[in-house]
Amino acid sequence: MSDAIQHECGIAHIRLLKPLDFYKKKYGTAFYGINKMYLIMEKQHNRGQDGAGFASIKLDMQPGERYISRVRSIKQQPIQDIFDQINTRINDLLTKNPDIANDVKAQKKNVPYLGELMLGHVRYGTFGKNSVESVHPFLRQNNWMHRNLILAGNFNMTNVKSLFKNLVEIGQHPKDYTDTITIMEKIGHFLDDSVSKLYKKLKKEGYTKMQCSPLIAERLNLKKILSKAAKNWDGGYAMAGLLGHGDSFVLRDPSGIRPAYYYKDEEVVVVASERPAIQTAFNVNFEDVHELPPGCAIITKKSGETSINQILKPLKRLACSFERIYFSRGSDSEIYQERKLLGKLIVPEVLKHINYDIRNTVFSYIPNTAETSFFGMIERVEEYLNKRKTDQILKGTRTLSANKVTQILSERTRIEKIAIKDVKLRTFITEDSSRDDLVAHVYDVTYGVIKPQDNLVIIDDSIVRGTTLKKSIIKMMDRLSPKQIIVVSSAPQIRYPDCYGIDMANLDGLIAFKAALSLLKNTNAYHIVENIYSRCKSQEDLPDNEVENFVKEIYAPFKPQQISDKIAELLTDETINANVKIIFQPIENLHLACPNNLGDWYFTGNYPTPGGNRVVNKAFINFFEGNKERAY
Repeated sequence: MSDAIQHECGIAHIRLLKPLDFYKKKYGTAFYGINKMYLIMEKQHNRGQDGAGFASIKLDMQPGERYISRVRSIKQQPIQDIFDQINTRINDLLTKNPDIANDVKAQKKNVPYLGELMLGHVRYGTFGKNSVESVHPFLRQNNWMHRNLILAGNFNMTNVKSLFKNLVEIGQHPKDYTDTITIMEKIGHFLDDSVSKLYKKLKKEGYTKMQCSPLIAERLNLKKILSKAAKNWDGGYAMAGLLGHGDSFVLRDPSGIRPAYYYKDEEVVVVASERPAIQTAFNVNFEDVHELPPGCAIITKKSGETSINQILKPLKRLACSFERIYFSRGSDSEIYQERKLLGKLIVPEVLKHINYDIRNTVFSYIPNTAETSFFGMIERVEEYLNKRKTDQILKGTRTLSANKVTQILSERTRIEKIAIKDVKLRTFITEDSSRDDLVAHVYDVTYGVIKPQDNLVIIDDSIVRGTTLKKSIIKMMDRLSPKQIIVVSSAPQIRYPDCYGIDMANLDGLIAFKAALSLLKNTNAYHIVENIYSRCKSQEDLPDNEVENFVKEIYAPFKPQQISDKIAELLTDETINANVKIIFQPIENLHLACPNNLGDWYFTGNYPTPGGNRVVNKAFINFFEGNKERAY
């Protein structure tokens, strides 16, 4: 993606089902789980590079013995940093106590982080905060083992305000106004309540206070706790939790917006945000890793019993299509094929724009995530070219000379690596003119392969704000002096903010929104903007399920091509000599390529939860009033 957006998070949960000495005997180390956690987090580092965290729980520790460990980092390479810290502490302890090097029981008692339950998290700071206190996993501590809760997730809630208010109304005093703290305290409230009720019940049954503790662990109904806690949540989420005594869970939202996959055998239960991370870390096949159904939680009891439980009634499945286009690693076999198909499906429109002149067209891509779509685009162009060659030869079978046949067969698709991303730009100069000059050099270009009569087709996976296109890529491409520059987006026009885990909170930053506003001005229809503002304001006090998305009316007067043409105009200036066109994927093609991930609200405005409509209207109100705060 040419526009850098902060987005997503990644979770990783490992539960070892055997005693630690089993892994020592079979794999040569009691640190098997920690090593696997390092792998699975590194394989998801694409999901978050602002911070990382790791927490572990040891089972069956005695009172007075430490059983919870946690480490978090916001260093430049946070995953590497937390495992460096873990390794340093472990190695120091083993060096000072060489007698426990082969004694697994002694290691478990004395070595931090060595436990049967592990939870990892990688994070992007979507709220502009990147202190270590904002890094997951979060910890809710209590002297009662059962009431300790460790929580990490990939989520945003649209109704944090009402959830926070509800906590205050029941007498709580949350320490922070964030969705993570709010959700943790919500689960914690019902956890506390359940533990208290079980304790009273067991006392009535005649058990002593000490006898109650293991029985509470055995009888605690995590499914019931999650069902009560999640009842009024509105958002996209995949969240994982560990309880101090040894139960664990991963819960997915009822629309399946945020992804979660799991693998289980007799040795381990693993859950992660991405399937390939599990496949690679545990060397298992595609079909061995399963998707956690929407609205369900995978729950593992302290005993090791694991079950898939429906927590919330599933809604229409609207899994995030941006996962497929950009966020998730392309090494997933399904995602790889979907991205290739996105490239193939856009080809007919590309051929029209170059007037089918393949001989005088160079095809390229913007590194790195658009590469797979580029492969698909080239495959389809070559299919078209081969068919054209065949038709030419068959039509002229009796009249074509050998030289002419050779000439026809020699035509090839011209593929070049034109755009080269030089460095991750750090705009340390605040003066606008100086910063813009730096941005213009984020990408470099390959000289000497473009001729003045050439079209240059370059594919990107998506266009969000268009800033890098305008200030860098198009300017750099124009230096090569092509006749025409065609920028192809394998995704449709991004018209609306996201509120479920992607940092696209402001409408006025979206280039498609700017284009629609410009068209309204050009057609003397800008009064529509004030109209929409009034209607959005009129809904501020309505319940979420009665709120409509009025922002759709901004785009209603125009065809997609009109908006695409205006975007091209906005992203070029008088210094550009080439004719610039921008092609976006039609929404129908997106659904065709990603049939199981139909969540498309950032393209269509069709939000999967009622809170989404409130967020988009709030984003529009913020735009109209010049308010730069987030809409959720």
